[in-house]
Amino acid sequence: MFDIDRWTEIWVTITRNKTRSFLTCFGVFWGIIMLVILLGSGKGLKNSIFKNVEGFATNSLFFFADRTGEPYRGFNKGRLWQMRNRDYETIKREVKGLEAISPIIWGNNSDKNIAFGQIAGTYNVKGVFHEYFKIEKPTLYFGRLMNDIDIRERRKVCMIGTRICEELFKNEDPCGKYIRVNGIYYQVIGVVKQIASGVNIGGRIEGTVFLPFTTMQQTLNQGDVLHFLCMSVIPGHNIQQVIDEVEGIMKRQNEISPSDPQAVIVMNLATQFVMFENLFTGIDLLIWIVGFGTLLAGIVGISNIMMVTVKERTREIGIRRAIGAKPWDIISQIMSESLVLTALAGLMGLSFGVFLLDLADKVMSANPAGNSAILHPGVNIGTAVAATALLLICGLFAGLIPAWRAMKIKAIDAIRDE
Repeated sequence: MFDIDRWTEIWVTITRNKTRSFLTCFGVFWGIIMLVILLGSGKGLKNSIFKNVEGFATNSLFFFADRTGEPYRGFNKGRLWQMRNRDYETIKREVKGLEAISPIIWGNNSDKNIAFGQIAGTYNVKGVFHEYFKIEKPTLYFGRLMNDIDIRERRKVCMIGTRICEELFKNEDPCGKYIRVNGIYYQVIGVVKQIASGVNIGGRIEGTVFLPFTTMQQTLNQGDVLHFLCMSVIPGHNIQQVIDEVEGIMKRQNEISPSDPQAVIVMNLATQFVMFENLFTGIDLLIWIVGFGTLLAGIVGISNIMMVTVKERTREIGIRRAIGAKPWDIISQIMSESLVLTALAGLMGLSFGVFLLDLADKVMSANPAGNSAILHPGVNIGTAVAATALLLICGLFAGLIPAWRAMKIKAIDAIRDE
């Protein structure tokens, strides 16, 4: 039950010596501010890094062909081979755990390769399947994305990036209009912009024309050759198993030695994201260690000052013991004072730290065009609760030693103390 008289006594004791109470709180106050700022800065750094890859599948894999590194079945070492449609079809049919898969074929990026009327420019051209946009997700501004019917019927349609729309169509809706791509007319069905700012496949979406893979493969007259194969793996599925299965199919169908280390080049973006996650886990752990060390210095200060307080109140404690106060009464009195001081300093420090992070966020957000290394610094409610719980536990421990010393004071000795 809440004892108002007891807590009033604790508050009176604390405010009796304002200077000492202020010094007691000061170390904890700045310790918790440092912890909050470090945690908020760490989160802001993580937000900034992952903002650069937002919209890009973090569980993605990319494959392309290179010269063979071993002779095999009469073929010499250094043979140049190419992936083909049959590789894509077999992989899609046999490999389990694929979320999306799309071959890519690159177009001719010659000078002034894209034109609308009398306006022309030089842009990237890429032939993809509709599933490609599950791997590199764009923002749709006009029209629609490419679909399975466009692929199956080899339609002469295209999607263009926002920069192309701006330069060729002056940012007006181009859907339904025709552009020339390397001399062949395609109807524009959509305008897209890249979400991820730090990663792309063969150029940014804003400056790329996307064609149906089957249509582009036909117009290039390159048979069934594909230049690149990208895929994303179902979350939780074994990525290395998928890599091994895909490599095995490619090597088996293209007369490549199973032990060839260089014929199939793999870019495992999923591994890079796991490394980033582990890196930030380590950073968070380091921040907690450093922050706890700073907080501990303030807690030690509270413990030392409480020891001085117990020394000065020896006579008072002796009188209380003499008139029947139990040991627990003395212990709880000292530990409660320590807890109240720690809680006051900690909650003020937590509030001030959150205020500083919010202020920093507003200052950095005032210039949205700037590339800040820290994005939206702050602490979530879980972190705040954890920091508060840690603070209160430390406050109890800070008062434990002084409380134990107070309990050991004998009443007769305390009364005689000058």
